[in-house]
Amino acid sequence: MTRANRSIPSLDTSSVSTQRVGDGCTKDDIVIHQGATAPLTNGIPTYTVQVLNVCAERTDVGCELGQIHLSCGWFSSARLVNPRVFRRLRYDDCLVNDGRPFPSGSSLSFQYANSFPYQLSVSSASCVSR
Repeated sequence: MTRANRSIPSLDTSSVSTQRVGDGCTKDDIVIHQGATAPLTNGIPTYTVQVLNVCAERTDVGCELGQIHLSCGWFSSARLVNPRVFRRLRYDDCLVNDGRPFPSGSSLSFQYANSFPYQLSVSSASCVSR
């Protein structure tokens, strides 16, 4: 039995783009959890959304993210959502935390009411320098 010499070709990563928005954070550091909660008294379903900054902060680089925008379609709610926490700016563009910095490890939540859940995803975020 002979054994062929096999080598794994090297991968040229010089042209690979990471999704970093700064030295210490990426938009992927923002995680969104959404779940159904008790409906309104008129039967309209409600949903709780939690937005978390899960960036592992290091001492040399900060992990604060600001100007967090979510893809949100024609988001609307039968229940008032505090616009400083979450608001739709235009079609498929919603702003989190009034655009203010969102420190590592922090979270915020809000509830909305609609006949269906919106598919929320992070479209952009900016790493905040210290």
